[in-house]
Amino acid sequence: MAFVVILAAGTGTLGEESKPLSVREVARKVDRNYNNLQSLQADFEESYRGAGISRTESGVLWLKRPGKMRWEYRIPREKLFLTNGKEAFFYVPGEQQARKAKLEKIDDLRSPLRYLLGKTKLEKEFDNLQLLSGEGASLVLEGVPKVMRDRVQRVRFDLSPDYRIDRILIEEIDGATTEFRFTRQTENLAMADEKFRFTAPPGVQVLEASEVTP
Repeated sequence: MAFVVILAAGTGTLGEESKPLSVREVARKVDRNYNNLQSLQADFEESYRGAGISRTESGVLWLKRPGKMRWEYRIPREKLFLTNGKEAFFYVPGEQQARKAKLEKIDDLRSPLRYLLGKTKLEKEFDNLQLLSGEGASLVLEGVPKVMRDRVQRVRFDLSPDYRIDRILIEEIDGATTEFRFTRQTENLAMADEKFRFTAPPGVQVLEASEVTP
């Protein structure tokens, strides 16, 4: 199972309870609400800092049960990263080659999102799961992922008052950080399976690869 496991939740707000919530209560509320979703669409902004590199990209993300996702990068350059539940594909419009690889071979921070809908159990995904204070009345969940722990030392989830995950910060062992911010999240949209199938444009060759990171 994956460590990047939630983007949105449903009912309830962080300020409704008469007593402080425990980390278990918050985790289970997110699990319960989120696992009922069939699909999710969100705008995203992705920022990476590490090894002297700094970049920010943005676009639209689609997720569909089971195991399908489509990252459509639009700014500053168009790119496409998608999975159909078995394979991952990466393509930059205008190039003459696209890459594909089996999902189990992908070592990428986006690929675990294919497990997102219907399977998340935060307490099983993380060691040392903690509930921290954020800005204002918001809360932050933080833990050490059991999957990819040889690469990632900590993941933080910023929760909005309705238990929506607005931000994910991934800190790697080498000091690099990847941040995802999600806005305009829409749940349970009708999504055709064709949206998660890659069809190469005329003249584009699809090559087998071990790495398809955007």
